[in-house]
Amino acid sequence: MRLNAQELAIIQSGADHVGMSVAGFMAHCALAAACDQSRTAAAIATDRDILMALFGVRRQFGWAGSNVNQVAKILNSGGDAPHLDAVLADLQRAAQAVQRAADRVENRQEDRAV
Repeated sequence: MRLNAQELAIIQSGADHVGMSVAGFMAHCALAAACDQSRTAAAIATDRDILMALFGVRRQFGWAGSNVNQVAKILNSGGDAPHLDAVLADLQRAAQAVQRAADRVENRQEDRAV
């Protein structure tokens, strides 16, 4: 199987997240997809889009968390945090992105049940 660097990074991140090797993760995912003949190519593409969004949000939370830590350090040392509103806005955007992805997953599950 040939993957570009971005595809491999996404798969590596997924494998790392669940504590599997890339090969094991790919085998597990391929077998799961092959065993579920009711799924269409469009459904698989949609799932990929949702996963891509979630991996992006995970990065956003990492950045926002780092910023929150910096603000907390400044505030704890008696300083001023003029960028606090921007940091909180970043967190809000990340939380909204998670909610949108969760809604997409929920809507897909409801569509499958019908």
